[in-house]
Amino acid sequence: MLLALFQAGLRRVDGRRCVSAALARAPQTRPVRVAAIGKAATAMALGAHDAIGPAIEHTLIITRDAEDLSAFPARASPEVLLSAHPVPDERSLAAGARLLSWVEELPAAAHPLFLVSGGSSSLVEVLEPGKTLRDLEEFTRAALASGIAIGELNARRAALSRIKGGRLAERLAGRAARALFVSDVPHDDPRVIGSGLMGPAPAGADRIEREIVASVDHAVAAVAARAAELGLTVHAPSERFADSATRLAARFAHELRLSSAQLCVWGGESTVQLPPHAGSGGRNQHLALAAARQIAGHADLLLLAAGTDGSDGVTADAGALVDGETCARLAIAELDAERCLQQADSGRALAASGDLVHTGPTGTNVGDLVIGLKLAAEEAAAVARRHGGVRERAL
Repeated sequence: MLLALFQAGLRRVDGRRCVSAALARAPQTRPVRVAAIGKAATAMALGAHDAIGPAIEHTLIITRDAEDLSAFPARASPEVLLSAHPVPDERSLAAGARLLSWVEELPAAAHPLFLVSGGSSSLVEVLEPGKTLRDLEEFTRAALASGIAIGELNARRAALSRIKGGRLAERLAGRAARALFVSDVPHDDPRVIGSGLMGPAPAGADRIEREIVASVDHAVAAVAARAAELGLTVHAPSERFADSATRLAARFAHELRLSSAQLCVWGGESTVQLPPHAGSGGRNQHLALAAARQIAGHADLLLLAAGTDGSDGVTADAGALVDGETCARLAIAELDAERCLQQADSGRALAASGDLVHTGPTGTNVGDLVIGLKLAAEEAAAVARRHGGVRERAL
């Protein structure tokens, strides 16, 4: 049930679907050139081809993972650059240089369309004079280890860059353009998404039409709506979470226990401060393992914490789904939850307890979802019987 609800949230913020719907409202007659950057770049570019394919004369995709391109029309043949995330490397500089040249070489008759999603900050970069790749790598590693909030991190990144903070928009020199965003940042601010890769130009004219096509609020609403369809009572706070994963785990477990609702869903992004020699895992796995301690022994409580992009930190797992027996399974595996949390080694612990959630790339990236369920096994079975089964496919 929880996995099916998580999928309902992912479907609502799917990059392909959201971009296609946004572009279908304003058909294009001029030739269009598409630049898609971020973890959801391939899906967003596909959405553009679904809606305005005949008008598109070139597509540049800069993303992290190699993905299946067979859904693109044979004539489309997008130019694809694979880059680095979460820590930039030489590929990030090469991709940044290509994006900059792409903008500078735009034909006068072409209408530029930018599709930007989370991950863009690391995937593309053109450094300010005097800054080096080593400076950028060391800054990024230190910032990630400190648990800095994404808004502050992206603001600091922009200060190192010749294309962030609206400087790429400035290169358009006032020409009309459109930018669609799948947002993974607080307040869905284009000045923060991708460190302001397509944020407002700091000086000069700016004729870019900007639109947020997907955010974590949409995902939360979709989970809540699907849960209500299943007959569950739902608590879905509108405020996004932003705090340390350990504190959030205690808060969510407490709210789940005390709530009159059977399902609680929260959206946002947590942080984890890493020790000098961190183990494996990401912020969602850390949050889930910390929550497992809070709900230990409660047979009716479950909690899923996962990244909507299908990854968690530097791991290939989206997160984890824990229950009242997770800590007992860890004990059988001769592991201690508290020690694993101290070592930022939640991934190893949750692999041993069998609680990791793996989705692969999802075609979106709007931050994190945490879904808590308070339901006895017999009640859950009754819901499944009423609705002919609610698990749509294995994750």
